Amino acid sequence: MAIITAPAIIRALSLFHLSLSYFLIASPSTIVNQSLVFILGASMRLPTPPSFSIASPSTALSALILALLGLTDLTACSLPEEISSYYWGSQAPIRCTFFFALTGYAYAFKPEGPIRGASQQVNPWDNLNTSVVFTWSFLEMITWFWIFITLREERRELAVRKAEKKRAEENML
Repeated sequence: MAIITAPAIIRALSLFHLSLSYFLIASPSTIVNQSLVFILGASMRLPTPPSFSIASPSTALSALILALLGLTDLTACSLPEEISSYYWGSQAPIRCTFFFALTGYAYAFKPEGPIRGASQQVNPWDNLNTSVVFTWSFLEMITWFWIFITLREERRELAVRKAEKKRAEENML
């Protein structure tokens, strides 16, 4: 049995989304100045986005999207165990794959990165190649992988409990 259950991890991640949402509206520079963002960004040689120094319409929209994501995930955590298992069992691999692709893109297609090289063509997707996007997607990828593994364990335990319950009912007859 897992020490921390999947619903607990999802609730913590939802609260993280709500916290990020608050900071994106109130003070986006707080996010950029975090040690983890700085260390991961510097180690991957990713630029720090200058647009995060003050609140802007783009950070407000990002905050609203994160708040919606956090609230809907908190709501979905209150589903019954069997329904929740199926729902999160389908969500976890999709989200993990998406954030894996985003993390890989942020690193591989950075200026002077392994795929893009020294090409200095301006690309509209260059805004994803920042330390903030990389750090956020990396943390999300790790968390969703952890949720996926925990859900697999919990699903196996649920199947064992169902089998034991069925055997107990058969023995009663």
